[in-house]
Amino acid sequence: MQRESKKPEDLMRLENIASNLKFRSSFLFYLRKFFIKKGFLEIDTPVLIRSPAPEDYINAPPVGGFFLRTSPELHMKRLAAAGFSKFFQLGPCFREGERGKLHNVEFTMLEWYEAGRNYEDLMEFVKEMLQYTIKRTCGKLKITYGKNIIDFEGCWEVITVKEAFLKHAGILPETAIQNNEFEIILTEKVEPNLPRNRPVFLSDYPVSLAALSKVKSTNQNVAERWELYLGGIEIANTYSELTAYNEQKKRFRKAHKNRKLNNLPEYPEDNDFFEAMKYGIPELAGSALGIDRLIMILTDSSEINEVISFTET
Repeated sequence: MQRESKKPEDLMRLENIASNLKFRSSFLFYLRKFFIKKGFLEIDTPVLIRSPAPEDYINAPPVGGFFLRTSPELHMKRLAAAGFSKFFQLGPCFREGERGKLHNVEFTMLEWYEAGRNYEDLMEFVKEMLQYTIKRTCGKLKITYGKNIIDFEGCWEVITVKEAFLKHAGILPETAIQNNEFEIILTEKVEPNLPRNRPVFLSDYPVSLAALSKVKSTNQNVAERWELYLGGIEIANTYSELTAYNEQKKRFRKAHKNRKLNNLPEYPEDNDFFEAMKYGIPELAGSALGIDRLIMILTDSSEINEVISFTET
């Protein structure tokens, strides 16, 4: 007679989230279908890399002299330099120490680039992409998330960072940066007060937060960058990509210096990326979208671990 054993908690969790995992599979199918219909090429770049992009608040987990990527961005831009004009990637990314309802050390990122486009073009693109995939997986474009109904069919709001900070915090974003409180104000005062019933583009970040985006030609104080919010949660980060070699070198030097001053792990320079920039990267726009957060919202889940198979702790 076979002894009965108690079912492990991990297996019970998988049973409880089975419907979410099935939805996730369907969503990714239609997501790939959308990009392929638009003429994009699906590609893969290394997960284990030598040189992560230096960022002030993001750390790449070290692995035996290498690092797990926090984003495929630098490798994908090398593809752009090689002549690829429309390409996307779905795959795992990693950020050390990020755990919580909206975070996991390992998460799935959708990242795509298109030559000849800018960040405003990608507003229309992401709107079309989400309407296409949500309609086919949810059967409707009004989605319940918590106490709110998000309408993907109606008006998508565009608000600048300056407008949002003045309206919800009574302070200019540049002043907040000088006071070293930009992130605190963003998370405690701005994000909680963004509309919850429709998608919101928070656009035109201060130039000091340009990251890898270009400066806006009509306003040198801001960068061509937006982030998409759904139900008050940041889902995607999008740039008109910086393609100027000297400016990118300057920004990376500053980022490396900031990491050193803050006692964060130091990264080697990605010389292959800069060689590609020196050769020439075409004008293009790119976006990174967190798949797990998006699926969490579309399935009305309260935590990110309700839409991923396993979470290692």
